[in-house]
Amino acid sequence: MTEEEKESANDPVADLHERQRRIREEMGGADRVAKMRQEGTPTIRDHIKGVLDDESFRELGTHSRSMRLEDRHNTPGDGKVGGEGRIDGRPVAIGGDDITVKKGSSAIVGGRRMHRIYERALERGMPYVYIGETGGGRIPDLIGAEGIADVAPDPELTQRRRQIPMATMIVGQSFGGSSFQSAFSDFVVQVRGSVLAVTSPRVFEVATGEIIGFEELGGVDVHSRITGQIDVGVDTFEEGYAAVRRWLSYLPSNAWTTAPRSDFRVDLEPDDSLAEMVPLKRTRGYDMRRFSAALLDPGTFMELQPGYARNLTTGLGRLDGFSVGIVGNNPMFNAGVLDPEACRKAVRLMCLCDAFNLPVIFLMDVPGFMVGKAVEHDRILSLAIRFVEALGNMSTPTLTVTLRKGFGLAFPAMNGSGLGSSGLYSWPGAEIGFMDPDVGVNVAYASRLEQLDPAEADVERAKMVSEISLATSPYEAAGTLRIDEVIDPADTRSVLVDDLRQLEGRRVPPPEERPLSYWPTV
Repeated sequence: MTEEEKESANDPVADLHERQRRIREEMGGADRVAKMRQEGTPTIRDHIKGVLDDESFRELGTHSRSMRLEDRHNTPGDGKVGGEGRIDGRPVAIGGDDITVKKGSSAIVGGRRMHRIYERALERGMPYVYIGETGGGRIPDLIGAEGIADVAPDPELTQRRRQIPMATMIVGQSFGGSSFQSAFSDFVVQVRGSVLAVTSPRVFEVATGEIIGFEELGGVDVHSRITGQIDVGVDTFEEGYAAVRRWLSYLPSNAWTTAPRSDFRVDLEPDDSLAEMVPLKRTRGYDMRRFSAALLDPGTFMELQPGYARNLTTGLGRLDGFSVGIVGNNPMFNAGVLDPEACRKAVRLMCLCDAFNLPVIFLMDVPGFMVGKAVEHDRILSLAIRFVEALGNMSTPTLTVTLRKGFGLAFPAMNGSGLGSSGLYSWPGAEIGFMDPDVGVNVAYASRLEQLDPAEADVERAKMVSEISLATSPYEAAGTLRIDEVIDPADTRSVLVDDLRQLEGRRVPPPEERPLSYWPTV
């Protein structure tokens, strides 16, 4: 024994501090930590430090280790590290995978450690952040029936009902446990170069003979553009830390408190620049992302799933300091039509906002739902109705502005009349109806027009389109109280702010009365 070890053995407090030092500094091996430092690869403790406020981390479960006798001496933390800290001064729980210990693989004690941290977070009403980078389930620890039962998905996660916000950041190769954690989470950020999948390409090859690369299997581009299983893809760890912190800034710490309101208060004077961003011709595109950013408080719009279902824009932001969700059709991509991916994207944002009592603003400019064999086979019928059903079950306030058009089932789906909106508004040039007048004439009167010569058909078609267009005027909807008001586009911001200020005093239903907090969204 060294002199320091002898001294520690005679002094219980000194022994405690020496044990903590070795575990926290040397982790799964001082040589492994040194190599990671040399390569510029953060350890799990570095990641936790990057997410939290400076010097705010308090570790829990430091002395945990594998249950297997032969591994007790070399598995500090049993592959997991976690505890509690603060983000922007607010308490959070945080944990993640330690790849210096058996590649961060999941085993019995490590699973108990993460469960305990989550349990404390739920009891205290704190957000839970997970840093994911695991090699999967550990063999032979889990090979038996008892072992696999211990690392099955945490029952409390399956029943959590979004009582606390949960975020996952994927920082490396993530297979199994941390991938499951991401699928439970309300927010997922993935760092480029990492992999998010149920299992590794090596298992694929052994089980099926399929050979596939890591990036092709579950890289950032796959999940941000194809699967929609992440909310934000980033290039660096620092960008990932910032994304987690920013996302949490819009949310309350839990479902039974209110989201923090910033000190910013908007200028309620008319703003003609909003109308200038939207072309009068309804077939011309514009970027709903730019419009949303201009409508909200400066610099506050955080787009979610920007590369997935780009025909629909979703995100969080602030308006007059209030945290709000945004759902808007984006005519820059596929005319802003609603398709299966757009339905999934909208419902994910709606569930988040409903669970944490954030009002949702719908910005409508939609030609309808996509039609065709491909979307029918991709369950457009089921997903469109799920979208409408989710909307009908929202407990948080919703506000709608129809900017240019709302046709067909897409009009109620984008929070049109009849589904409980707290405020329904339309710009004066908008069109609301069963379908685009041009399309409607071609569908309903095709045989009649075919009987006329081309010149007469053109005149007749123009007359029909004009007549149907009059019926789609927002004044027709306002005249029968299907919308609340036709507003000057320059007053859009002030109208929405007035509503948000009035809604601040409404009765907020308790978490158990918010149906969408129960809904799965993956």
